[in-house]
Amino acid sequence: MYLTKEIKEEIFAKHGDVTNTGKSESQIALFTFRISHLTEHLKKNRHDYNTERSLVLLVGKRRSLLDYLKKTEINRYREIIKVLNIRK
Repeated sequence: MYLTKEIKEEIFAKHGDVTNTGKSESQIALFTFRISHLTEHLKKNRHDYNTERSLVLLVGKRRSLLDYLKKTEINRYREIIKVLNIRK
């Protein structure tokens, strides 16, 4: 599996708190990692429609978290956008 416990812990340690995995920045970073993995998979397997649907759902979840963060704390939003190179 591409997303092991060690990788998750590394992502959470880098973008938040290891114990608080529900933090918006942590979830956005995790979704970004998963989105990049699914994007690479779809480049090789163009007709994998189930993965394409999963990718669209993940992008929507990440977008709603980013919108929430933008609405509540704009500085944290700007920081996570810069660190992860996410474009609006």
